[in-house]
Amino acid sequence: MNMNSLKTFFLLLLMTVFFLIIGNFLGGIRGMQIALTFAIITNFISYFFSDSMVLAAYRAKQVLPEEDPRLYSIVSELASTAKIPTPKIYKVNTAMPNAFATGRNPQHAAVAVTEGILRTLDDRELRAVIAHELSHVKNRDILISCIAATLAGAIMMLARIGFWFGGGRNNRNNSNAIIALLLLILAPIAAALIQMAISRSREYIADSDGARMSRDPLALASALRKLAYGNSKQENNVSSTTAHMFIVNPLKGNNVQNLFSTHPPIEDRIKRLEKMANVVKDDKYDIPKVIY
Repeated sequence: MNMNSLKTFFLLLLMTVFFLIIGNFLGGIRGMQIALTFAIITNFISYFFSDSMVLAAYRAKQVLPEEDPRLYSIVSELASTAKIPTPKIYKVNTAMPNAFATGRNPQHAAVAVTEGILRTLDDRELRAVIAHELSHVKNRDILISCIAATLAGAIMMLARIGFWFGGGRNNRNNSNAIIALLLLILAPIAAALIQMAISRSREYIADSDGARMSRDPLALASALRKLAYGNSKQENNVSSTTAHMFIVNPLKGNNVQNLFSTHPPIEDRIKRLEKMANVVKDDKYDIPKVIY
């Protein structure tokens, strides 16, 4: 287990413990059961239908092999390398240069690219981006994101239960009332921060695995640089609820908003990929040293 995988496990464990502790204080066992049940129902409906919902939201059109042989060849070749079924391929008619993957597992996956990314990247860079997205599919990141969203949603719902029903079982004295008030305010913020940290750790893993899969970490670094610049220069009509799915954050934000960003800083991602270019051999994908 690499460092980012370990970090994901630790953050999920932390959110679970956090849920149990504040849940018991704010809502008791009954409140915890209600909050977790509603969160599970909401997020797992999203989990099973996320592919169709997000593709419909962005009016993505499926691309058949004969319609774009170049794109289909890249996706099918990398899917074979990753040992997963070739996902369905979609195009989104927008100038925004970006891409995303969706689907609850490798058997029900889809990769979507925008018209903007096809115009922005060369074949080498596009191949690296597709490898990144297929890594999300192979690593079942939609499931991990759903678990994180379920726990975060349950914590936020517990805060609402505490707000409407008095903020805890034992808040008769002032000290418990103050603690309950702080939890009502801070618990949802803390849950959101942990959820965003999990998302960022999965992006690092997809960068690393995608670079190994494509055998070209510098191509992915170059693509990220171009995509970050392209997205910063235009207003993107993207919902904040789906922004985490894209390879680069399509939303603009200041330093405070970056704290809640689902994506790591582009500069950091590029530095990590440039360091990977010095790798001589990888046991999993047998990557030769890349020399430029």
